[in-house]
Amino acid sequence: PDTPKDFSCETQDMRIVTCTWSQGADTYLYEKYSSKYTLSDKSSKKMIPCTQSCSKHCSCSWDIGQQKIWNITVTVENPLGKKTATDVFDVNHRIYPTAPFQVWEECTETEITLYWNHQNNGIELFCQTEVLHPDGKVELHNSSDKHSPHRRITVGGLQPYTEYTARVRCGAAKHFWRWSEWSEAQTIRTEEATPSGKLDVWREITPVPGGRNVTLFWKQTPGFRANGRSIAYEVTWEKIEDGSRPESISFSSAYNSTRIFIDNHSYRISIMAKNNVNFSLPSVLIISKATDNSMSIFSTEELKEEQVNGTDDGIFISWEPRYIYDSYIIDWCNFPKLQPCDLQWKRFGPNTSSAVVNSAAFVPGQRYNFHIYGSIANRASLLEKKTGYLKELPPLHDPVVDKIELTFNAVTLSWDSYLTNESQSGFVRGYHVYISPIQENCRSKGSKKHILSDDSVLCKYTIENPEEKRYTVEHLMSNTKYKLVVKAYTGGGETPIVNFIYIDTPYNSNMLYFLFLLVIVPTLVAAICHWKKKWVKECCCPAIPSPNKSKVLSFKEFKIGSEKVLKISDCIPDMLAVDSKVEVQKL
Repeated sequence: PDTPKDFSCETQDMRIVTCTWSQGADTYLYEKYSSKYTLSDKSSKKMIPCTQSCSKHCSCSWDIGQQKIWNITVTVENPLGKKTATDVFDVNHRIYPTAPFQVWEECTETEITLYWNHQNNGIELFCQTEVLHPDGKVELHNSSDKHSPHRRITVGGLQPYTEYTARVRCGAAKHFWRWSEWSEAQTIRTEEATPSGKLDVWREITPVPGGRNVTLFWKQTPGFRANGRSIAYEVTWEKIEDGSRPESISFSSAYNSTRIFIDNHSYRISIMAKNNVNFSLPSVLIISKATDNSMSIFSTEELKEEQVNGTDDGIFISWEPRYIYDSYIIDWCNFPKLQPCDLQWKRFGPNTSSAVVNSAAFVPGQRYNFHIYGSIANRASLLEKKTGYLKELPPLHDPVVDKIELTFNAVTLSWDSYLTNESQSGFVRGYHVYISPIQENCRSKGSKKHILSDDSVLCKYTIENPEEKRYTVEHLMSNTKYKLVVKAYTGGGETPIVNFIYIDTPYNSNMLYFLFLLVIVPTLVAAICHWKKKWVKECCCPAIPSPNKSKVLSFKEFKIGSEKVLKISDCIPDMLAVDSKVEVQKL
């Protein structure tokens, strides 16, 4: 057989000792040939009168009487051989206490006191209490009581009205051997106490005739604890100037907002949580007079809405720090299309000038509006306004061209009804006008070649101003069919091109006029000349020219009667010829 393994001995009550060991590997010998165990004490050289029992482990117990020091040998033997194992011990050093029993408790708001009994009277014990917190954290607390059979331990630093689980185990105080088994676990709830911390509160102000509607919101901060079975909220408001009697209203834990009406005076509003014990510290808001803009750097009308960008973690927002404020607040709506929207807010310290705002409700393609406030002495003022998307998407709809103006070489498109506001799924950055080219030629100024998925070619013109909703495409050919489309684009791109507008440019009327002048007019003139050729010949090419139309008479005038007279002295001839008498007579 194998040598007995893990052989050790211990006592629970200083009267009976129990030794245990493991058998080792199977010998495959059975019945009368199986292994036999015997225990002996070498100190007294006597056999131990005990009957062992074996299953997974073997054990053997006997009454020790007055003997304290033992030298125990266990012998295992079969027909093939034997093996031994020895354990030398002082009984006072091998105390294994029984588990504590009859455990009960007393508690306050922050402390639990556990009591228990045990059967090891006369033995000085060292006990340990395990306390399990609701978040899974485990604390161990040690205690020792030498005199009373009723042991106890007090555990402090606990949270009011919180459920804990506790259990106890003990070991010998002087010569620790090992812990007892745990007692039965006890589930304990501490007593109620005043709510700790303050509520985080905010407001939304809407002007109405005669005053303002103030919607109040509150939520529990990470440091707030209800500390009670039930929680409720109390809202109180009063005028600051005249010290009038405060008004108040209470709400159950199911509510986190309410709306009150106040006039145009300054008001102090406080919100508290309460349980069966007391109220929490008040959270205070100061609402300034309706005309009091002394705390604002800009009035609401003067504030321009700036665009902000989304990131992988949320929407990044920054603001100009003003060192007069002790905190900053950003508010927004998780679901802007709901009315009223579920207003959210987040507070930041005085040294913060940027933040990434995130929410599980944020979705791509939805525009979110953010207001940044500065707060000093519970009085908040609007500083900046931002708007942005977690992620921009292409526009939901394409511009609808509602007016087309055609000439023989240009087309003017208008889409004045197209909206660029928060209804879009991204900031509209501008427009693209696509038109089919002539022989795939995109050489016009401002155009670029754009190839579609089917390898067809379009000429693309870009308009970078989203408010410019009119465009003229020039250098077209007359009497030609074109297809075109107008697309809006955002930071998320534009939708695929699917539908086109088809146009036919008219004939060039200037060309017809030029043709008329070039062909029709000369033909008409020729016909008239042919019809009145005698008159034309007489006017243009007479047989005997009129002397009055000749350059010969372009001299200094001298008239006798109605006739021009040429003085010989005024004429310097270039050539002199003498006519024959016959010619003279003929003339």
